[in-house]
Amino acid sequence: MNARVGHGFDIHPLEAGRPLVLGGVEIPSEFGCAGHSDADVALHAVSDALLGACGLDDLGEWFPDTDPAYKDADSAMLLGRIVEAAAQAGATPVNVDITLYLERPRLAPFKPAMRERVAQILGVPPSCVGVKARTLEGFGPVGKGEAAAATAVVLVELAPRGG
Repeated sequence: MNARVGHGFDIHPLEAGRPLVLGGVEIPSEFGCAGHSDADVALHAVSDALLGACGLDDLGEWFPDTDPAYKDADSAMLLGRIVEAAAQAGATPVNVDITLYLERPRLAPFKPAMRERVAQILGVPPSCVGVKARTLEGFGPVGKGEAAAATAVVLVELAPRGG
């Protein structure tokens, strides 16, 4: 298999009254991630990981926060566009592993829905999507409940090159 790996990271401050969207799933919470789009840190990390695996520009280059067209944009739609660009570059997602960093709410009940949604967007079986959640036990802005963050690693298979 001709494969590549990409890594992504995202962090957003938390803001009262905003929806909390993680992995394409809205989570009941009094706080949500603040950002130009829906600020889904999980899908932003997956997007950057997929772009990196394909050798393409990062998420901010594709969908700049200065462009009003992306105000409150659905990150699942943005990731879908990146999956299409990856396919045009000859890359097919194989699996993804996501780690979410958030103090509250507890994410365990929502991980299966996140796994299903990410799998749907990437076009892979849910068994090829890992979703883990961690707290930072009081350390830094995430640990103090001021922010949410995510990391992601994506493996893609590259189409054989003609010769």
